[in-house]
Amino acid sequence: MIKMIATDIDGTILPFGGEFTPEVINCIEKLKNSGIKVVLVTGRMHSSAKPLAQKLGLNFPIISYQGGLIKDFEDKTLFQSNLDAEKAKEIIKWARENEVHINLYIDDKLYVENDNDIIKYYIKGKFVDYTVCSFDNLEIKNVNKLLAIDIENPDRVTEWVNILKQKYPQLYIVKSTPYFCEIGPSDAKKSIGVDFLCNMWGIKREEVLTIGDQNNDIDLVECGGVGVAMGNATEELKKCADYITDTVDNNGFVKVVENFCEI
Repeated sequence: MIKMIATDIDGTILPFGGEFTPEVINCIEKLKNSGIKVVLVTGRMHSSAKPLAQKLGLNFPIISYQGGLIKDFEDKTLFQSNLDAEKAKEIIKWARENEVHINLYIDDKLYVENDNDIIKYYIKGKFVDYTVCSFDNLEIKNVNKLLAIDIENPDRVTEWVNILKQKYPQLYIVKSTPYFCEIGPSDAKKSIGVDFLCNMWGIKREEVLTIGDQNNDIDLVECGGVGVAMGNATEELKKCADYITDTVDNNGFVKVVENFCEI
C-alpha cells in the first residue's frame, strides 16, 4: 500500500512553462484526503518550490536542491548539506575561464555575475529574484549548489557534466534538463532526502511511489517501492523505472496515481 508519493516538479507534475492542470490539482487533493503524503522533490530552490506547494495545498516538508536541503512548511531546516566552499571557488574559476554561465546559490538566494538572457530564461516561472554582482565580492560559504547553464547547446552541457565528474568525483554532478548542469555535494541526492523523510515518518521504502522525468531523478526513481518515469522522461531514466506512465502534458502523474494508489 502506497503511503507516500515523492514527485519531481518540472516535467512531472508541472509542464515546462505551464501551470498545474485541474486534473493534477484534483488528484493531489484526493491523495491528501486519503492520507497519502505528497512530497515535492526538486532541484529548485526552496523559495522557488514553496509557492508551488502552496498552490497545491501541500504542507509537507519540501526536498530542494536535489536533496541538499529539506525544510518544513514553517521554513525550519530539517536537513542541509552544502557544497564545499573551496570546490565551489574552483568551479567558479573554471566557469570564468571557459565562458560558462553559473548560477550561485548561497543560503537559498540566487547570485549571477551577468544579467543576461540566460538568467532571464532561468527565472521564468520560478518565483525568485536574483542579485547581479561579482562573486569575488561574496563570502563563498553555505553554498547550496552551483548550476551551469547553456540554453542553446545541450551537447555542451553534457560535455561539462563529463569534465566535472572526472575532475570532482566526490561531488554530485548531473544533467537535470538538457540545458542545466547541477553541481552539489555528494549527499545532495533526491533519494537521500526521501530516505530522511521515510525514517522521520516510519514509512518503508516499499510504501513509497517515486516519479520523475530527468537524469537527476534516476536515484529518486530507483529508491521507490514503485519507481515511475514520465512518458516524456529521458531514455536513461526510463531504463531504471518499474513503470512508464503518460507524458506531463497528458496528466501522466494522475494516471499512475490512479493505477497504484487507493484514493
